[in-house]
This record gives sequence, C-alpha cells and structure tokens, in this order.
Amino acid sequence: MLTTPHDVDLHDWEQLIRAEYQEIPGLCLTRRQAQRLWNLDPDTCDTLLEEMVAEHFLRLTPTDRYVRADIGQ
Repeated sequence: MLTTPHDVDLHDWEQLIRAEYQEIPGLCLTRRQAQRLWNLDPDTCDTLLEEMVAEHFLRLTPTDRYVRADIGQ
C-alpha cells in the first residue's frame, strides 16, 4: 500500500527522504524520479527538495539531479 502526502506530514517525509539519501549515499535523482519514488505530488516534492537544498543537505547538480551536498562535486 502506497503512502500519500496526506497520510504523513512534511516533516515525516523529510525524515524519510533524508534516511534514503543516508542509506544510499550515491543516490542521484531528478525531481520527477523523486516524485515517483516516494509517490509525492509535484508541489509537495518541490517543497521538500527545495527545503533540503536550503538546509544544505541536498544540492542540485548542473544536470538537475538531487544528490547529497556532502558527497562529491
């Protein structure tokens, strides 16, 4: 059964996404891939990714992929 953003608040989603990126340090996702992976609507996905970029947990690469900010350049 898939969980929707309405079932879990944004903080819980952020914790889940952080855990995924910590478990798989090389994770490299486009916005659309992240949206599909976590079954998020576009606005919720954008909000979460932008927040994690602002917190310097993730960074957006020149090829529009989200990766951990502390790994590689």
